[in-house]
Amino acid sequence: MKPATRIGFGWDSHEFQHGVPLKIGGLTLEHSKGLGGHSDGDVLLHAITDALLGAIGAPDIGTLFPPTDLQWKGADSVVFLREAQKRVREAGYALSNVDSSLILLAPKIGPQAATIRAHVAGLLGIPLDCVGLKAKTPEGIGTDNAAIANVVVLLEKRPAGGKPTAKAKNK
Repeated sequence: MKPATRIGFGWDSHEFQHGVPLKIGGLTLEHSKGLGGHSDGDVLLHAITDALLGAIGAPDIGTLFPPTDLQWKGADSVVFLREAQKRVREAGYALSNVDSSLILLAPKIGPQAATIRAHVAGLLGIPLDCVGLKAKTPEGIGTDNAAIANVVVLLEKRPAGGKPTAKAKNK
């Protein structure tokens, strides 16, 4: 019998590079540098994807979408997120909530946090109050030229009808 709930943890980091747009949470943010990576470098969506996959014991994002495969060069990270969501549904679960922390020196996320949260909630198909987003600076950890995302997700078993069983679900 499958457990009623599962948690997943995701982590990702990318270095800043000139000449690429900065994508965080599926949005392009104003900044002089973007995040390098084989795909679009969206650390937040990558960490959410890995958290979802980890919660159901699926392979991680790098295994499913290897950087050695040229079809993923410059890919929109929403593609990876959609695959993880599909696998979660197929495993019989639904996403209840997501909580995340971004660690980066610049740009400041605070002024854009509400917009990012709303966009992520829309991508995930969950209420806005089920998406947490905090931003921290990398004081003392030597990662001033990188962005890091930490994410935890809670999944709930879906009944035969397909919707989560959450008694505490916000109405």
